Amino acid sequence: MSVPQIRDYTLVERLGAGSYATVYKAFKKNGPREVVAVKCVEKKQLSGSAVDNIITEITLLKLLKHEYIVEMKDFQWDERYIFIIMEYCEHGDLSCFIRKRRKLPESICKKFLQQLALALKFLRSHNVCHMDLKPQNLLLTSKPNLTLKLADFGFAQYLSADDQNSSLRGSPLYMAPEILLKHKYDARVDLWSVGVIMYECLFGRAPYSSNNFKELAEKIKSQMPIQVPPGSCISPDCRDLLMSLLQHDPDKRIDYESFFEHSFLDLEHFPSPESYQKAIDLVCSAVKYDSEKNFTEAFNLYCDSLRYFVPLINAEVDANKRAALRTRVNDYIKRAEDLKKIVYAKKGSGTEQQLHNQQKTVSDFIELYNLCSTTPALATALEIGSAAEQYVSEGHYRAALDKFQSCLGSLIPSLSNEPRGHRRDLLHNQIQVWMKEAESIKALLYAVNLKEADIAETKEPCRIQ
Repeated sequence: MSVPQIRDYTLVERLGAGSYATVYKAFKKNGPREVVAVKCVEKKQLSGSAVDNIITEITLLKLLKHEYIVEMKDFQWDERYIFIIMEYCEHGDLSCFIRKRRKLPESICKKFLQQLALALKFLRSHNVCHMDLKPQNLLLTSKPNLTLKLADFGFAQYLSADDQNSSLRGSPLYMAPEILLKHKYDARVDLWSVGVIMYECLFGRAPYSSNNFKELAEKIKSQMPIQVPPGSCISPDCRDLLMSLLQHDPDKRIDYESFFEHSFLDLEHFPSPESYQKAIDLVCSAVKYDSEKNFTEAFNLYCDSLRYFVPLINAEVDANKRAALRTRVNDYIKRAEDLKKIVYAKKGSGTEQQLHNQQKTVSDFIELYNLCSTTPALATALEIGSAAEQYVSEGHYRAALDKFQSCLGSLIPSLSNEPRGHRRDLLHNQIQVWMKEAESIKALLYAVNLKEADIAETKEPCRIQ
């Protein structure tokens, strides 16, 4: 087959092909030797629906300009072809990336999901549903860091959260059950696809891997339970998001707002132009409280700042800037650990008012524990939370976080069933205290891990030789 000819570009390498299009790597003929990808669509191969898809894709790509969406630079046509000139992503697609590594570490999966989530958040702001999310449509570039970009909007359509459709769109393995079963569906179908992609990143295969379409359809129709493969180790937050996405019933599936706010994604602390200033403001407040000997508040603020700083370090591409920032952050980590010893040792440091507050906190806990003596489940959860604080004081952050998550997992649901009264008020206050402590320990654990391991370790699994 002869290579198409396109004005202003030289096609040099075939990158891939679909049912009606072939993609080539190309160079711009004039000016800087810019590398692009050119999608060549042969007109005579197009059915009526395929024409509509191409028009939709070009229209959307002209509108959708975002850091994590592949950029359309131009489009042309001649008597035989339609040409879509795209940003070139030199590391291919996520499917090949997973296949070479069999499965991805949770940290890398999280990074890719954060980038995909930000792209989807942008799409939702324009009421656009992608309709064909799969690893083959997620391209990778390393400029400046390894970055995932959403591509191929041929099946995309305008679909608000309340709009419904019933046309068959997408790839069966990643298609939401409601589409496959020809039910009415809405924009939540993309969230199922995200869940399948996440599962494949973590475990190296899709949850309903099948030999043929009939087998796949039977598994989905029977609502075969989706389980984490035996022997796999993922964090509780990761597991919660995965299972929330992979709900067969769209009404039970996580919604977009909850998805964007999920603790596993933690988009609030994803590196952005505002992150550094937020981190600095928190440190300034921490220093102020530290000088006033309000050590508890200073500790929490230093930990809050680390949740912004650590992702910024990982994202910094300039080696000198990264080293300088890391040195600075190590100082904050050291001070946070020093404050932790003061706070959790309960040595009685601080002002008279702070000593009174410490004593009241201990007194309230003892009273709550006594009030829960007739409710074994609550008493046990409180004991676990107390053990978590002991682990923190000893520097066992991972064990402490596991204990905090375990006790809060029991206490928070119990709170909603607790009748109004003094016990409920004490329980609510204790939950708030431990939720704050858990967040601080999570940040400190994240930062201490950074101090113990070279940042390059995070990038190493992503290198493409």
